[in-house]
Amino acid sequence: MREQGIPLILTFVTFLAISALIFLFVNLLNLFPAREKIIISLRPQDILIGLTIYLKTSIDFAIFIGNLMHTNPGVKKRIAIEIGTALGNAAGTFLVLIIWYFLKQVPLLLMIMIIIAALVLLRMAEESFEELLLKLNSGRKIRKPVLFIEQQLSFINSVFKPILGKIIPDMSITNAKTMSFGTLILFSLTIPFILGLDDFAGYIPLFSIVNVVGFAIGVFFGHMILNAGLFIAPNITSKVVRTPVVLAIGGIAFVGIACFGFYEVVKLAFTLLR
Repeated sequence: MREQGIPLILTFVTFLAISALIFLFVNLLNLFPAREKIIISLRPQDILIGLTIYLKTSIDFAIFIGNLMHTNPGVKKRIAIEIGTALGNAAGTFLVLIIWYFLKQVPLLLMIMIIIAALVLLRMAEESFEELLLKLNSGRKIRKPVLFIEQQLSFINSVFKPILGKIIPDMSITNAKTMSFGTLILFSLTIPFILGLDDFAGYIPLFSIVNVVGFAIGVFFGHMILNAGLFIAPNITSKVVRTPVVLAIGGIAFVGIACFGFYEVVKLAFTLLR
């Protein structure tokens, strides 16, 4: 009971602390001169979007952390993993907010960032449909349209892979090693950046339709839920985030958000040409 209780309580406390920190962080950003300040608002729909997007983009994270917990058992090691990944996830979200906040003052740079984010989302969508195809039997009718979508995404992504591959790194999700407490904290801190750099970039197109504060808290809440699930039942949690329904919804959502991102770029382009 103690092995489960302490990490779970720490997970919740860390979520509360980081959620409080986002308010301070946004107020600091608003001190800089900008055409538009960030409005602090907690709308349920923004939190839900942040939660949903995070959980869908965290498949590789769940697998890697599950392996890391297996090779680093015990309460102390779980606490190190929780602290490190929570701080890394928060730092990554804050970094994206900084980039977005300052780039939106320069429309041309913002357009470039949104295009990169949209391409990242298309790559994530392809990965979702690839995983879905592996889970669908060859005789199922739905497999044909899924294969068609995956092939179109594969073609688009292959065109931009030389560019995107230099921006977004890859990391083996099975390469987990035994580490000391301090080393484990530092290593866990880097995991959200290395595995989630593409996920963080994919947030950008959404920032024009959601309140970023509510979205960020949804992301932190999603991280808390995922970590809690991994503490209690790592194998089950890893399987849940890879079910066909989750993969299908996630893939469709990524394509939709990417298309919205391209739409925003076109709007910005017309605004600049006026």
